[in-house]
Amino acid sequence: MSGKPVLHYVSVRGRMEPVKWLLAAAGVEFEERFLETKEDLQKLRADGCLLFQQVPMVEIDGMKLVQTRAILNYIAGKYNLYGKDLKERALIDMYVEGMADLYDIIMNHDFKPANEKEKDLANIMDKATNRYLPVFEKVLKDHGHDFLVGNKLSRADVNLLETILMVEEFKPDALAKFPLLQSFKARISNTPNIKKFLQPGSQRKPPLQEKDIPSLMAIFH
Repeated sequence: MSGKPVLHYVSVRGRMEPVKWLLAAAGVEFEERFLETKEDLQKLRADGCLLFQQVPMVEIDGMKLVQTRAILNYIAGKYNLYGKDLKERALIDMYVEGMADLYDIIMNHDFKPANEKEKDLANIMDKATNRYLPVFEKVLKDHGHDFLVGNKLSRADVNLLETILMVEEFKPDALAKFPLLQSFKARISNTPNIKKFLQPGSQRKPPLQEKDIPSLMAIFH
């Protein structure tokens, strides 16, 4: 096996996406092994690779890590994206956990019944523009630096950019009232590793398509 991390998941945007963002931000090359059938998932389970019987799973440094937050914590710590001390780590965790609430309702949108999607989208945009984005606009203003925590890139910055871009897929002018977040987006997007990840042909996944859902359901249910 190569020294690169190996990511086991399905070939769509999902719970593995933040892991790819973080590895990309750290400049770490990784391999992807996609589950294409229910049997692929069952084999990983039978081989004892999935501690809690579910993916994402990442092979890294001789470990088979599961649980997305545990994976992200390890990668952030390993590649110096987790602050310089315990206080910075606490702030990073607080911001990331706040964003996770918004991220989760965005990720669940595609699985809503057709007759609920309009109402769900309105809820997403209401929470994004009235609860979450104002928080990070204020954090940037109060902190007075280019990054959310300290004066260097952290997993919080990477996570915020990923979330902003997802919100903008629903509403391209979502940042219209947030000038500091506009500058933040431009700045973080242009850091070399992230700029490369945002180019066409990278391992970044596009939004989930409705046509993908039946094959996902066949694997997981």
